Amino acid sequence: MAYVITEDCIACGSCASECPAECIKEGDIYVITEDCIECGTCVDICPSGAIIEK
Repeated sequence: MAYVITEDCIACGSCASECPAECIKEGDIYVITEDCIECGTCVDICPSGAIIEK
């Protein structure tokens, strides 16, 4: 898994709705599962910059 979601996550859901692999799970802070295909779509869409490379 190349990306992680940091505590800067505002739980807006933008990343989850755009993820082609459907590997982002809801919560107070969203989580990227091991099913991540490392496409980077979530990084580009995150409004708070909370998704970073691991």
